[in-house]
Amino acid sequence: MNKVISLVLVVGGAVLIVIGINATNSFSSDVSRFFTGSPTDKAVWMLVGGIIAAVAGLATLLLSPKRS
Repeated sequence: MNKVISLVLVVGGAVLIVIGINATNSFSSDVSRFFTGSPTDKAVWMLVGGIIAAVAGLATLLLSPKRS
């Protein structure tokens, strides 16, 4: 069961990272970057959330006790 949750976190994190990267290349992020120097908050939070989810999933997969 833990492996399933970990895999879902890894896949969900990867999806959020891809969507966040696409959001940083959007027109609204370009406008925000022009005025503030950074992309939109939505794009940044998607990237941060994706990275956290992927790292948590990988850590759980790699550090879980092995059953024989």
